[in-house]
Amino acid sequence: MKTALITGGNKGIGLETTRYFLEHEYEVIVLARDFSTFPLADHTGITMVEYDLSNIKGIPDLIAELDPIDVLINNAGIMYSLPYNDYPEEKVHHLMTLNLEAPVRLMQEIGEQMAKSGGGRIVNNASIAGQIGHPDVWYGMSKAALINATKSFSKIFGPAGVLINAVAPSPAETDMLEVIPEARREAFKQNVITGRFATAKEVAETIGWLGTASPEYINGVCIDINNGAFPR
Repeated sequence: MKTALITGGNKGIGLETTRYFLEHEYEVIVLARDFSTFPLADHTGITMVEYDLSNIKGIPDLIAELDPIDVLINNAGIMYSLPYNDYPEEKVHHLMTLNLEAPVRLMQEIGEQMAKSGGGRIVNNASIAGQIGHPDVWYGMSKAALINATKSFSKIFGPAGVLINAVAPSPAETDMLEVIPEARREAFKQNVITGRFATAKEVAETIGWLGTASPEYINGVCIDINNGAFPR
């Protein structure tokens, strides 16, 4: 049985992604800081790993303790929705650490492992924020850099059979919506073809497809999930 590691797999898009891989008969390692409200805590196919990804230096030792990973889903991330000129330095550092440094370090460690074993799949949950001029400038920059890192690492590990892709969803119906001001939420929906936000499951099913069944010629790609909000 194959093993998938999902960061932030305890809620929102991550939780739906966890369900996807369980339904496809994967062993799932869920990595999160807090499992107090995790609805799948008793599932026999899940291993829960409590870890704070802001501890970048500890990631190599963490991965060394886990079973070999067939699929890595870099899902964990944060957004503050603060104005650019009132953004505390500690929040900038924390956001960039969780949204960019941690997934890059995980790609490095697990990508090398996958390359040695003959293949694997990595999917990064980026955002439409990385493609547009996003009001939370640091969040947007972190996601733009993650998209670029996806392309870079696909070239590094792709020749060894590792597929590395990303998704760029527009706002989805998750807890993260709560940090977006109401006026911005309503304005966004006016630009969407169906006038609604994405569901977590819709994003998770795309992530799951890239992590399990997408053709190997899809590598180094970022798939838009925005329902016409940013047509390209």
